[in-house]
Amino acid sequence: MGRITRRSLTVAAAGALAATVTAGDALAEGRGGGHRPEFRGMWLATVANRDWPSRPGLPAEQQRAELLGFLDTAVSRRLNAVVFQVRPTADALWPSPYEPWAECLTGVQGKDPGWDPLGTAVREAHRRGLELHAWFNPYRIANHTDPSRLIPTHPARVHPEWVVPYGGKLYYNPGLPEVRRFVQDAMLDAVARYDIDAVHWDDYFYPYPVAGQVFDDDAAYERYGAGFPDRAAWRRNNIDRLVYETAVRVKRRGRRVRFGISPFGVWRNQATDPLGSATTAGVQTYDDLYADTRGWVRRGWLDYIVPQVYWNIGFAAADYAALVPWWSEAVRGTGVNLYIGEALYKAGDPAQPAPWQDPAELSRHLTFDRGFPQVRGNVYFSAKEVAADRNGAMARVVADHYPYRVRPPR
Repeated sequence: MGRITRRSLTVAAAGALAATVTAGDALAEGRGGGHRPEFRGMWLATVANRDWPSRPGLPAEQQRAELLGFLDTAVSRRLNAVVFQVRPTADALWPSPYEPWAECLTGVQGKDPGWDPLGTAVREAHRRGLELHAWFNPYRIANHTDPSRLIPTHPARVHPEWVVPYGGKLYYNPGLPEVRRFVQDAMLDAVARYDIDAVHWDDYFYPYPVAGQVFDDDAAYERYGAGFPDRAAWRRNNIDRLVYETAVRVKRRGRRVRFGISPFGVWRNQATDPLGSATTAGVQTYDDLYADTRGWVRRGWLDYIVPQVYWNIGFAAADYAALVPWWSEAVRGTGVNLYIGEALYKAGDPAQPAPWQDPAELSRHLTFDRGFPQVRGNVYFSAKEVAADRNGAMARVVADHYPYRVRPPR
């Protein structure tokens, strides 16, 4: 794998780009009195019906109405992008030839819901001047460990040798080249079919560590791990290959589709690596998820990165005010856009520490971000909280920072 520069990723697509006028092109380009585009997004989660649909099995028209309601909420909050989870558990929110219809729609995996949620979301988002980023989870199969609960035609049933149970869930094995190719094909089918603005992944690569459990990839490591100093290096190479190959394939589509990832907010702690952040986080993506997020940025494989900086200013183990400068330095000179993932779901939650009870905490985050020109926007988790706004934190962000709508960075 060589270095992919921004130019080398996009040159093949450059001749195919066209000036398409949408509702979004009428948006002002600026923040406050300036003219700088910024990304203002929200995640719309479908796994376990987290945000949408409100429950499985709703009539198609009610599902559609709820979806459009969230798009309208994004507009009313002066956002400009929705990151829509369309492949939550090795299934699909579009008529995929690779994977079954998602269970979150009808309550029955593989059952046709009678409409096309992804197609509708793309069309209706663009009508409202919103970008639609299609959010995929590459390796998660199910939030249980019983393959018999999957439909018989599910690829994980057809290829049981691809599957690893771990931590109460089922995962595809990232160490198998055929798995890596399959998950790319399944995700990129949506890129081929729809005018999505980006391919988006979150923080799930190898699964988060579970005490006392082992991710059993012994056979794959024995077969493919020769030449690596240890299993960790081999696992990181597996994820590097997935990211690199997907980046290349996305750009080969010949349209201006971007590729972004929203990882856990800590790459490595400084005590582990001098290049790491001044944090003492219990999870480090490089070491625990085998995801070299900083490396992907420095090699120019991504169009944007959205670290999930889900902590308050002053939080001892992972201070927001320490991580934003670290990530700003990580993207410097790379051409990769930096957006900060915000834990709106913590605002007003009585189980969270005192800073999250203050409606001004998130607004202070955006004020802090203004000191770092590399920060080009913010993304809020998640849509349900953007709409409900438990303690008024989102309304405060809008009042303080979003006086009018703007275009996202191109």
